[in-house]
Amino acid sequence: MIPTWCRRLIIITIGFPRTTFNTCNLKASAQINPDNSLGVERSRLNSSVERDIIEGGAIPGSNLFHSFTDFNVGTQQQVYFANASGIQNIINRVTGKNSSQILGTLGVLGNANLFLINSNGIIFGENARLDVGGSFIASTANSFIFDNGFNFSTTNPQAPPLLTINVPIGLQFKGANNSGITVNRYDQYFWFR
Repeated sequence: MIPTWCRRLIIITIGFPRTTFNTCNLKASAQINPDNSLGVERSRLNSSVERDIIEGGAIPGSNLFHSFTDFNVGTQQQVYFANASGIQNIINRVTGKNSSQILGTLGVLGNANLFLINSNGIIFGENARLDVGGSFIASTANSFIFDNGFNFSTTNPQAPPLLTINVPIGLQFKGANNSGITVNRYDQYFWFR
């Protein structure tokens, strides 16, 4: 059983060398739908036989922002974020009304930190895998808060003034309506205190 205090936030730091996992060759389609809040810088899903790669996004400085109405990784599926040179943080929000299900492999093609927020909940299935070279943070917060007062919000997805963004300084929870994080596996890669 996951303690109550950590059902809304998971932080996993994976050190070098990169941690990778074996997956089956069967493939299912992702349910990853970018929203229109980033305009011409919106995310794009590039599917191939081996894996799905999320490209595009808004790049202010060393941060890469993605915004989705739905974000789900199917069983035995591999979904990776492209990691352009100089990107340190890949920051993702889900603005739709459904929880995110991570049932296959979620990764980064590089060493950037990966952030994912969905105030409707995040479910990690028993076959979920992470393949990241940096840290991974998942939360059911409503928004990321930045030092200039900007909120990258799941509930108010207006076009952000991204050119002024620095590293996120916190997560904001509004009310008690946020869903939890469910982890359906308990091994060395997902266990935390």
